[in-house]
Amino acid sequence: MPRFFIDYVPDDEAVLTGENARHAAKSLRMRPGEAITLCDCLGYDYLGEVTRVDEDAVHVKILEIRKSFAEPSVRVTLCQALPKSDKMDWIVQKAVELGVWRIQPVLTARCIARPDAKAAAKRVQRWQKIALEAAKQSGRGIIPEVTELCPFDCAVQAAQGRRILFYEGGGKRVPELVSAQDTALTLFIGPEGGFTPEEVALVQSLGGENATLGPRILRAETAPLAALTAVMVVTDNM
Repeated sequence: MPRFFIDYVPDDEAVLTGENARHAAKSLRMRPGEAITLCDCLGYDYLGEVTRVDEDAVHVKILEIRKSFAEPSVRVTLCQALPKSDKMDWIVQKAVELGVWRIQPVLTARCIARPDAKAAAKRVQRWQKIALEAAKQSGRGIIPEVTELCPFDCAVQAAQGRRILFYEGGGKRVPELVSAQDTALTLFIGPEGGFTPEEVALVQSLGGENATLGPRILRAETAPLAALTAVMVVTDNM
């Protein structure tokens, strides 16, 4: 069923305008009588039926309101060290599909990619668009935010919930650090060269712990997806 995110959904009838209307009317060729789902970006789905399609608007009758079943019980922030090339595109898309709440791109000591402010802003815009499309595809109840690129120490200081750093040097297994009762976690994933000892020590100094994803060394684009999957399994969200 087609899914659209809009800022406000009335209880009885909604009207899609702008890009949403163009996509519904021209790309999807929706017609009166077809089923459609609207989402208020707050975790609620509005099941509806198209009643009229105009040149610049699509009218939808709301039939049922329900809480999105796709949203995890734990809010996971992924602090991902910026990888090379376009690997971050893949990470953002798959992380949203797996249930991430927020994605924080970070610059660590060993990051090879170091875009200037203008280039970084453009990348964040692209990643946010990827997050939107992934949220639609996977039936999410929110659009996970992709925040501005920031230094690693700033991300560590601002972290919400338990801090868990996935370290190639070893650490505890995910089930030893996470439980179904957790409501907020921040996961730190390093770049191709890994974290420096100083970065590991910073996280530990603020109460964070090291975690392991097993004896194999995972690529920078594989590790965050493995970590998210493990967390979702342990917290009964998969």
